Amino acid sequence: MDEQKLIQSAQKLKQPSEDSTNVYYDKIDEIAEELNRIMLARPDIGRLIGKGNTEMMENNSRNYLRFMGAIFHSYDPMVLVQTSLWAFRAYRSHGFFVEYWPANLDTTVQILKKKLPEPVYKEVYPFFEWLIVNIPAFVLITEAMVKEGTDPSRY
Repeated sequence: MDEQKLIQSAQKLKQPSEDSTNVYYDKIDEIAEELNRIMLARPDIGRLIGKGNTEMMENNSRNYLRFMGAIFHSYDPMVLVQTSLWAFRAYRSHGFFVEYWPANLDTTVQILKKKLPEPVYKEVYPFFEWLIVNIPAFVLITEAMVKEGTDPSRY
């Protein structure tokens, strides 16, 4: 899969309603706090984020949840794809391992299911599912970008 195909698949996602986006926004800090608590309690956290990256992971949790809120508010498939690729490569260059993303995203989804009303969860879940499903594509694309010298973490 290439970046264009990712964009095409992202175009199929339906922007959440304004009401659902507002409910999500109201819960971001609570979700981020629980995500960080659960992730830091994992016995394999060092094998997911590398040494000395706890603060970076905590910041990433808050920032990525806010980013998703912005995406829900003003959906642009290209921004979702390009930012996801940038983040994937940038965090890997700081020592995060590929296994971090499924662990982080799966945990996020569990928290969202618990913290959000069912109708809101149903509107936002497809975006997180899209991220989870496309982790292998993010790996292939970002590795190819590094080899070609078009590494998105430089921008």
